[in-house]
Amino acid sequence: MGSLAELQKCLRQKDDRIKDLERTLGERDEQIQDLRSQLDKYKSVIAVPPHSPTGSASSFINGPRKQRLQGISAEPQNSATTSNTSLKRHIKSQSSKEMIKQAILENDFMKNLDISQIREIVDCMYPVEYGTDSMIIKEGDVGSLVYVMEDGKVMVTKEGTKLCTMSPGKVFGELAILYNCTRTASVKAIMPCKLWAIDRQCFQSIMMKTGIERQKEYMDFLKSIPAFKGLPMETLANVVDVLEEMHYEKGEYIIRQGARGDTFYIISKGKVSVTKKQQSGEEVILRDLEKGMYFGERALVEEDVRTANIIASDDTGVDCLLLDRIAFSQLMSKVEDFPKEYKDDLADKSDKVEVPDAISKIRLSDLYIIATLGVGGFGRVELVQVKNDSSKTYALKQLKKRHIVETRQQDHIFNEKRIMSESKCDFIVRLHRTFKDTKYLYMLMDACLGGELWTVLRDKSYFDDSTTRFYTGCVIEAFNYLHSKGIVYRDLKPENLLLDSAGYVKLVDFGFAKKIGFGRKTWTFCGTPEYVAPEIILNRGHDISADLWSLGILMYELLTGSPPFSGADPMKTYNLILRGIEMVDFPRKITRNASVLIKKLCKDVPSERLGSGRNGIKEIQKHKWFDGFNWEGLEKKTLKPPIVPSVKSPTDVSNFDDYPDDDDSPEDDVTGWDRDF
Repeated sequence: MGSLAELQKCLRQKDDRIKDLERTLGERDEQIQDLRSQLDKYKSVIAVPPHSPTGSASSFINGPRKQRLQGISAEPQNSATTSNTSLKRHIKSQSSKEMIKQAILENDFMKNLDISQIREIVDCMYPVEYGTDSMIIKEGDVGSLVYVMEDGKVMVTKEGTKLCTMSPGKVFGELAILYNCTRTASVKAIMPCKLWAIDRQCFQSIMMKTGIERQKEYMDFLKSIPAFKGLPMETLANVVDVLEEMHYEKGEYIIRQGARGDTFYIISKGKVSVTKKQQSGEEVILRDLEKGMYFGERALVEEDVRTANIIASDDTGVDCLLLDRIAFSQLMSKVEDFPKEYKDDLADKSDKVEVPDAISKIRLSDLYIIATLGVGGFGRVELVQVKNDSSKTYALKQLKKRHIVETRQQDHIFNEKRIMSESKCDFIVRLHRTFKDTKYLYMLMDACLGGELWTVLRDKSYFDDSTTRFYTGCVIEAFNYLHSKGIVYRDLKPENLLLDSAGYVKLVDFGFAKKIGFGRKTWTFCGTPEYVAPEIILNRGHDISADLWSLGILMYELLTGSPPFSGADPMKTYNLILRGIEMVDFPRKITRNASVLIKKLCKDVPSERLGSGRNGIKEIQKHKWFDGFNWEGLEKKTLKPPIVPSVKSPTDVSNFDDYPDDDDSPEDDVTGWDRDF
């Protein structure tokens, strides 16, 4: 008996050692995966040209940025018009279709599109041919086409230097399908080439049309399922956002009998067979399920032991929409006490901002320029004073009318005026009056003479936790106000945050802001590349959750001096964003609580971001990183700012950079499009 007991003890010890080894191997495997991820990121850093001011997924490696970020925008998209647009399809062989599809799936950006969108893009691409030495893309030109090469060979050059050659099966020029941009390199045919092309308008119509159709179809699916009946439309829209698409080939098992599962399935295309294995070992077909039907619903409530097999039985395969229990539970936790103000009847109400008589009587000719506060693509911002009144100054934003028309930004300009005119918030710059003449539109606003937050950040390299918390809190107050009115801002960055003379931050530049209401999405690609959310890049439709993403990016930049995603060109930046915040190395200077908050704000799925739930912005205010923060003092402006700028007089512009005089006189525009401005 003694020897048997010793043997059993020895076996137990060996079993424990085996478990320890397995655990160690598992930890080592995780470490290897982490090292591989870091290596991939370092490779992307090494690949950046040394002269590039930005270019890594780990911004602290390159140090704080020293150049201003530029906002970009595509032409505004109209969902009503686009949904009725008929797409022109071009006949092509099956081999050409497969080649184009494969090229798209191998492209870093386009591989992120949904398979249904890729199918539409393949069908809508049209053939173009170029002879030897033909210039397909010229550096500096404005482009709107993306190409897939089927035959031939091209050479890519930048500033006269050869970068590479490309052979068939490659995509190039893809940035142009997102928004109007100048080409960053030249592409020349070095032998006869056959290409397939699609333009930006067609691409965006596909993205928007398929997105709208998909959301409607998925919403209809959900409404027919008992587990989702009676849920608010906003919640159903959030469920649609987290649904995952999967394709199964004929004969493939989707679910196996006896397996444990936590996933619910809806059939969006094709047919499946439900089978059950009998005691005899025979597998019997019980029934077939078709498009719109579902299975595995018990898994949403508890871990489900599957009682049958589900097998794809359609000749062309089966597409399913998947929802896992964790995502479902998170969404359901947000349903109770859903914000009552999120209703369309309140979305159209706004504060009435009274304009003092003294300001309402000001004419454009009464203003004279003291100094320039800023310069942008559309014009300049000047510090101005009213003649015979030296007690106060204003900021006068001048917008070139011809440039607005050329870039098709009329809707954005009217949105900017409307939203700023109706906004009454201490953390948003006040718009008092607007003017116009034959060359410019003008917006007369409060002057914030403390300068841009970006200038302060540039000079200090980065902020500590306490300073970042204060400025982030100011932005949260502004967002809380805007989001309660169904307004998405879409252009958060340090350049658009101005310090008033007391040191408080105010949000400025509402050129990309839009009132979309609640439970609705908008589709226009706009923002600043380093700050745009994944759903904007992928043209999936976006809402106020896009602002929550940018809030996380702002926190990271304030704490480190650079945004977390920054590539050598916009497309590289977008590809880094699509890889996700988890792929970013956080420097030690970012505390654990700050890191957790940033990652919660920068979730890939919009409805999973902190602040998108039933309590809105309050979810962010209650996060551990804000423990002990005096929100009441911030709101009432009794809280002492971390930095109080020196402002000696209403005409003191010492907190702003110097700008050269504007010698450019734009052409007149008397077409009358701005009649109601």
